[in-house]
Amino acid sequence: MNKTEIDRLLKRGVAEIIVEDELRQMLLSGKKLRLKEGFDPSSPDIHLGHTVALRKLRQFQEYGHQVVLIVADWTAQIGDPTGVSITRPMLTMEKVKSNAQTYMEQFFKIVDKSKTEVRWQSEWFGKFGLGDVIKLASKFTVAQFLARDDFNKRYTEGRPIAITEFIYPLLQAYDSVMVEADVEFGGTDQKFNFLVGRELQGMMGQRPQQCFMMPLLVGTDGSHKMSKSLGNYIGVAEPPEQIYGKTMSVRDDLILQYFELLTDISPEELENFRKEMEEGHVNPMVLKKRLGRELVKQLYDEKAAAEAEGQFEKVFQKQEMPDTMPEFPVSETAPDLRKLLVANKLVGSNSEAARLINQGGVKIDGEKVTGFNPTLKDGCIIQVGKLKFFKIRITGA
Repeated sequence: MNKTEIDRLLKRGVAEIIVEDELRQMLLSGKKLRLKEGFDPSSPDIHLGHTVALRKLRQFQEYGHQVVLIVADWTAQIGDPTGVSITRPMLTMEKVKSNAQTYMEQFFKIVDKSKTEVRWQSEWFGKFGLGDVIKLASKFTVAQFLARDDFNKRYTEGRPIAITEFIYPLLQAYDSVMVEADVEFGGTDQKFNFLVGRELQGMMGQRPQQCFMMPLLVGTDGSHKMSKSLGNYIGVAEPPEQIYGKTMSVRDDLILQYFELLTDISPEELENFRKEMEEGHVNPMVLKKRLGRELVKQLYDEKAAAEAEGQFEKVFQKQEMPDTMPEFPVSETAPDLRKLLVANKLVGSNSEAARLINQGGVKIDGEKVTGFNPTLKDGCIIQVGKLKFFKIRITGA
């Protein structure tokens, strides 16, 4: 790699690198670097917020470097407060493996599978005993861990911190030792954990890893980082028309961030977009449509992008029904609509379905639903939110 290529790799879509000068020298040396990316399979799906780091990994792969994907099957059973102020629930190993399989299918939509080494934490932690845990824990102090923002805030406010939560960063750090990571990738909310890994590697006689941190992508609500739990996400595995449609809801002031972090448009074109927006020479919707096409093309293909745009224009700009939609069979004419929406994965829970119905977000043949047990007719069309349509087929009709 030459200096120009390195500058491009280390500047665009990057929040912080520890230590940048060292990483530059490693890249100039021509050494094939081991790039660690860990994921917690507490959820089966990934969204565009995750792809910020994944796209950077893919760029490194194109220069011959090796991605090492760590499936955190062990720590997923512990829970982690990473930036969310509440612990994540413990999961069974069966649920972890199921989530991991789906997650990896989506992961490899972005990252080159042929240049990725997949490792499961249980390879080494499955052999860990109590003595190993105590030995690992003895290398750090409570004071060091209370320096972490999330822990410090909860401690100051008198809210509980489980001992298991102190163990999580230690285990993540030990992963770096076991795979001999040269660089660890993730969002800025992982900084503390990355630094623990860097310090532990030094203690174990390895060269400390570089910490490569990307900005946290703001979700479609424009207020919080993209998150499934907040409902402000665009999922990698969602249908093209939903990815495109959700992109149209991105706030105008986030358009440039999305282009920078999620697409390959040139710096020159990005700067041109910036000037046009500042000077009011472009309608933000024009840029959103371009963004929507870029995202769908990246996750699917050109044809899917064109069709998604066509459907958006048909449904939302011309107020027409989409040409095609899924059909859901039901065995009764007045089913519990909440359960129907959950069963067909249109919402995540009965409470979410109830909230949506009560807010007028569900329509049958264009009319807002006012109860949980509406009468359905064969062939009627149900609209959920602005983006989801499906047709009802009464069994036997």
